[in-house]
Amino acid sequence: MSVKIGIGFGGWPFPTQDPDELWQYVDACEELDIDSLWLSDRIVSEIMNVEPMIALSFIAARTKKLKFGTSVLALPLRNPTVLAKEIATLDFLSGGRVLPAVGLGTEDEREFEACGSPKRQRGGRTDEAIEVMKLLWSQDNVTFHGKYYTLNDVTIQPKPVQKDLPPMWIGGRSEAAIQRTARIGDGWLVSQATPDEVADGVARIKVGALEHGNEIEDDHYGVLFSYFIADTPEEAAKQAAPYMLRRRTDVDYAEFSAFGTPDHVSQLMERYIDAGAPKIVVRPACAPELMMEQLELLGKEVVPHYHGKKEAAVA
Repeated sequence: MSVKIGIGFGGWPFPTQDPDELWQYVDACEELDIDSLWLSDRIVSEIMNVEPMIALSFIAARTKKLKFGTSVLALPLRNPTVLAKEIATLDFLSGGRVLPAVGLGTEDEREFEACGSPKRQRGGRTDEAIEVMKLLWSQDNVTFHGKYYTLNDVTIQPKPVQKDLPPMWIGGRSEAAIQRTARIGDGWLVSQATPDEVADGVARIKVGALEHGNEIEDDHYGVLFSYFIADTPEEAAKQAAPYMLRRRTDVDYAEFSAFGTPDHVSQLMERYIDAGAPKIVVRPACAPELMMEQLELLGKEVVPHYHGKKEAAVA
């Protein structure tokens, strides 16, 4: 079971709206041996948030080894045939570096309305979309008659080049997300979850997957958490506080965040790895002007502890 460390962010986290800010960041990820870069998905947003499929295509063209994914793509807002074609094309052109993680989207009714997809249908549309996309990636002349999508003798080319097709990771820590992962997912990516919650979720998914005859590889469980590296935990927490996502009110975010020295970050990573989630995506909780500094600290002070290990190699 290999440990891989990626980095992700939502919105536009850089000091200016100059695209070169992103390109410099991407170049640094490649040089620092970061495994993957993850972009969030907000079609309707008052803050700047690039469309992930378009942005990932630019990242693919600029890099050779960096993988890239979505954390997570709002699947019910998109037509699965078009999306299957986009992801397959990106996988083909990048040499198999796409990591699509999908979910149901936000709670904002306006976003569903604007995209012509009723929010009340999002669960059913997500289930059908995953099935449609896997069929289109693996077969020709696909016929599918579902409640929401209809295909008659449909083929898309190119096909993805990943040997076992791009793994469809399911995002979310809700009961529905856990059950959906067990039934039809290829992996699980969860954020704002404590190590104990991750361990419980992994165990339940494995039991459910067995019941549904679904095979999920042991290293296809991942977690996203926020970090800030500084000389002391107190200084790190002070710097990170204004940039934390405070969506949970039942648990202190310090329980699923790493603020402190590089050792503090590694310690939380180890707890998640022990919980059964060896795929790590970290989000820098920092001021825009500190984005590059925090990336370099991660790449130089944390990633090397995993790079080269036989059982825990960073790609």
